[in-house]
Amino acid sequence: MFAERFHMSEGLLRMLNPRKDYLKREETLHVVSVGRSLPSNEARTVETDKTNGMVRALDATGKVIAMHPATIGSEETPSPEGEYQVVRVVKNATYHYDPIKNFQQGNNKRRLALPKGPNNPVGTVWIELSKPTFGIHGTPEPSRISKASSHGCVRLTNWDAEELAQIVRPGTTVRFIE
Repeated sequence: MFAERFHMSEGLLRMLNPRKDYLKREETLHVVSVGRSLPSNEARTVETDKTNGMVRALDATGKVIAMHPATIGSEETPSPEGEYQVVRVVKNATYHYDPIKNFQQGNNKRRLALPKGPNNPVGTVWIELSKPTFGIHGTPEPSRISKASSHGCVRLTNWDAEELAQIVRPGTTVRFIE
């Protein structure tokens, strides 16, 4: 929780705080200062670069206003091609799984609704796209971004998904590029 909150790996948190008891209320921890301010512009286009595993938000002039590492699809369940639009942004979404509409998860053949929160499969933000069942979302495992595949969606760390959610609106173009 502390590592994610301060945008750092668990290993770096442990290295900066050797011999600390993370459960003690009065314990002082050293963390990374992430005092980055949000872009003031609204994103007009979001490019998801499948080859480089990056998401770029561009303003009306085409200037990059945000850029984030991402996990974009997989060979088994690739992300779509082409252009779509943001339909809606949902913070702390309940995750709905339907094996008929989505991918097959193990032997499960029934629909599931997993409670909202940072540890559900879409993390703290779901940015729904006009392509059914596809979106840009957070993750409960930020250390796996760019290192593991997704089921076709675009996965960001929760903090990057939250930043992107603040600068996109319904109608924002999302372009998948190779």
